[in-house]
Amino acid sequence: MPADFSTAGLPMTDAPGPVEPSGRSILDRLAFERLTVAHRRELKLHCYRMMGSLHEADDLVQDTFLRAWRARSQFDGRGSVRGWLYTIATNSCLNAIKARSTAHRILQQPERPPSDGRAVDGPAELTWLEPYPDAELPNLVDGEPGPEARYETREAVQLAFVAAIQLLPPRQRAALLLCDVLGWSAVETAQLLGGSTASINSALQRARATLGERYPQGRPVQWPRSSPEEGLLLERYMRAWQTANLDGFIELLREDATYHMPPWREWYQGRKAIRDFIETVWGNFAGYRTVATRANGQPAVGVYALDHRDLVWRPHSLHVIEPADGKIASLTIYVPPLGPELFAAFGLPPV
Repeated sequence: MPADFSTAGLPMTDAPGPVEPSGRSILDRLAFERLTVAHRRELKLHCYRMMGSLHEADDLVQDTFLRAWRARSQFDGRGSVRGWLYTIATNSCLNAIKARSTAHRILQQPERPPSDGRAVDGPAELTWLEPYPDAELPNLVDGEPGPEARYETREAVQLAFVAAIQLLPPRQRAALLLCDVLGWSAVETAQLLGGSTASINSALQRARATLGERYPQGRPVQWPRSSPEEGLLLERYMRAWQTANLDGFIELLREDATYHMPPWREWYQGRKAIRDFIETVWGNFAGYRTVATRANGQPAVGVYALDHRDLVWRPHSLHVIEPADGKIASLTIYVPPLGPELFAAFGLPPV
């Protein structure tokens, strides 16, 4: 893989233009396509972390490559193509954050935690935060975090971590992702974001302090990589849904487990609260079927439901599971309309 256009030995042009198949424009396009293939996944993940939205990440990575193509003649080859693309992607995300409406973006309300087993109309997480398919995670061969990174790759894709950094101001979020997740230096990050190295260090200090409030030990709770124990937990969870075994389902939860349902605002904490809610809704369908998948480095399940008046198992919800000590610490269940809309991105069949 070439490090930049010049080392590929391919001349640059200002515009594609109509040329013969052997012309420089065709070669230029081929070189550019190789670069997009090499960096697409890691840039998409970066945009997802910045935005918290899978769909926005798709749009922004496309926008990044469109901007890069149009500005390719400005790339002087003194830096890496990867760094150049990250610059464009990050600035595209910052512009998108500035431009988008925040009316539907509801942030956590820590002063209103669930109590006495009741649902709370004010989520602990962002109701709009979308999951990320493990199948789309990059093979970080040349994209492994640098030595200055503070978070392991597994930590930095967890749903809870992505939710936490959405609470940071955009510039702090960008600085933290570039320095603490990707391992860029403060000098490199200042060159990308603009401003002085001191301003980047200040933004990092504030971002780390905010995350420190969320993570008293300074980082997300880590659980072992996929294991037989996790596989058994997932199997039992799927079986509980397929057999409508409410007792079996509740037994899988930790006593202090949380249950979120994006895009709904209500959420529940504790076995009793979750059980009381599930009892009221589980009978809305004639049955459920499940398909295992993975999201944000965590076990996940696509659930299909059979309506009482229908003969087709249709997408119902996407469940992202946070395991801890052999139990489920948190469930994030993407319910209609958001849940079914995510099935295609996870490679799940439409029926």
